[in-house]
Amino acid sequence: MITAGVGATHAVLFLVGFWLLSAVPRGHASESAIASFYGSPASRRVALAGLYVIPFAGIAFVWFTVALRMWVEGTARRTDILLSNIQLISGTIYVALVFVTGASVAVLAASVEFTNGRIDPDVGRLLPDLGTALLSVFAFRMAAMFVLTTSTIARSTGVLPRWFVWLGYVVGLFLLLSATLEAWLALIFPLWLLVLSFLIYRRARSMPRLPAMD
Repeated sequence: MITAGVGATHAVLFLVGFWLLSAVPRGHASESAIASFYGSPASRRVALAGLYVIPFAGIAFVWFTVALRMWVEGTARRTDILLSNIQLISGTIYVALVFVTGASVAVLAASVEFTNGRIDPDVGRLLPDLGTALLSVFAFRMAAMFVLTTSTIARSTGVLPRWFVWLGYVVGLFLLLSATLEAWLALIFPLWLLVLSFLIYRRARSMPRLPAMD
């Protein structure tokens, strides 16, 4: 239940944080649009809300990664130590890159809000684009490794349905090989994670309860 809960929590918080940060102007924005966004307290605080949501999404994923490993080890007779360690490391790097992404996108809003920093249009274009590249090129490659190792572990241990294992291979390869920076790419990993969390929850619900001790 913990594994399913923290997995779904990360997916939801990531989507909320990404949605809030998507309001930040990107590289194609004009100087007037950048000045208008960062000059508006309401607009800046939307970005800051996204910035503060992202750490909680990362914390939830750390809990999920460890809980998932413990669940698999407690359910399966034998697990692959190599794949399990790659899963752990890729998940850890994914979280670190998501944190850097959030900071890159929202740092100018934080500077203007908290220190009355200067609104620099060049910085306003560069840093959000840096965040997009970090997320799409680097973080989702680590997410791909997490999906692929999780799917392989599930295939060898039988802890997840076969159809979901093959879906995981498709999702993992797509994230690994995709060359787009489009915003919709950010939906794929959290949606896969929501399905995984639901399957784990359903399996937990179907497990027989231990009899109560007097």
